[in-house]
Amino acid sequence: MLQPLIENPANPHLYAQLLAIVAVMALAVLAGRVARAAWQRRAPPRRPWQALLTDGLVQLVPSLCASGLLLAAHAAYAGAGRETGLLDLALRLAAVMILVRGVVFAVGQLLGPHSWLHNWASQVAAIVWLGIAFQMVGWLAGIEATLDEIDLLPGGVKFSLWSLLKSLVVITGFVLAGGLVARALEQRVMRLSNIAMSTRVGIAKFSHFFLVCLGALVGVNAAGVDLTALTLITGAIGIGLGFGLQAITSNFVSGFVLLLDKSIKPGDVISFTGLTGTSTENFGWVQELRGRCVVVRDRDGVETLVPNQNLITGTVINWSYSDRKVRLKLPVRVSYRDDPEVALELLSRAVEGNPRVLQDPAPAPRLMAFSDHGMDLELRFWIADPQNGVNNVRSDVNRRIWRLFRDAGITIPVAQHEVRLLGPSGAPDAP
Repeated sequence: MLQPLIENPANPHLYAQLLAIVAVMALAVLAGRVARAAWQRRAPPRRPWQALLTDGLVQLVPSLCASGLLLAAHAAYAGAGRETGLLDLALRLAAVMILVRGVVFAVGQLLGPHSWLHNWASQVAAIVWLGIAFQMVGWLAGIEATLDEIDLLPGGVKFSLWSLLKSLVVITGFVLAGGLVARALEQRVMRLSNIAMSTRVGIAKFSHFFLVCLGALVGVNAAGVDLTALTLITGAIGIGLGFGLQAITSNFVSGFVLLLDKSIKPGDVISFTGLTGTSTENFGWVQELRGRCVVVRDRDGVETLVPNQNLITGTVINWSYSDRKVRLKLPVRVSYRDDPEVALELLSRAVEGNPRVLQDPAPAPRLMAFSDHGMDLELRFWIADPQNGVNNVRSDVNRRIWRLFRDAGITIPVAQHEVRLLGPSGAPDAP
């Protein structure tokens, strides 16, 4: 369709149609920018499907505007009795662009907002449209012949640049298809409320990994790639990736181990002190189990991405592994001039009325040791909601202990040291 017009460059109708097409493209680009700016300024719709539909229409505004203007130009040229061959081709290309943009947008939404296609939708749509456009104007055969002459592996087996590009397109298509199936399966599995959350996450992660890899292998087979021709290259790449991706692979494998043994689940309260007891350093809640890391949120609202390997190889305190009950210990020291029985009774009263302190097991005050500066007491009590914080309940009980000791005259001794100055003879200096 385009070849007769190119062979007759003196045809004035050709330049008139080209001028009309250039003007239409400029107006379409301007319309797209205005639509995007208007969409960003307005308040978001109340319903998610309205936002999704509007976002898709905004992305199609340039193509839709170009199609409408081309239709108007085609009608005007045809009514004037002029040639419209170039406008016919432009109309078909604009229609193809609408179809390609719509399909890429739909696939990106199905794969999810965090998929790579969602961020590269414009680039992918442009590449696909260019391939179809070259085929429609008859240029694809020439490009294929030119790229097929470029041999990437000189020798007995031919592997041209065209074979590489074709293989990448086919493999990408199968990988996208596998990702779509995995996404649909994940949504189905996550709705099964009768299965534990960790099991659902494990099934979803494994199915996604398996289906994407299966799509890649099927794509390689469908593309007709002779892997024997790439033995040397793939071997070198495999060695490099083996060293470079060692940590990433370890994290992925550790993630599957965590999902299978259920030692850490979403909602668990954990800390990373490496010590036994109830220390609250690095204290947080497991928000999400991902393929590479675990998302842990602390009481400050900060989300930390902890590599899965650290949870497998390091010591992790899981406060809610089998039971959410946690025992806290509050040490306190009293003077030797005070009665320890009275002090122990006051410690028992310090947790009375506190809604977070459990009565079963009952709180237990203890006399632990006789130290140099006083008697060491300790109050032990249990709570069942460590996810609501530990230091806050410690603070509440400590404040109550201070008030009770002050009212009863119980003294908390301060460590004091006596310094004696000796003279030259070894005797104390006279005051």
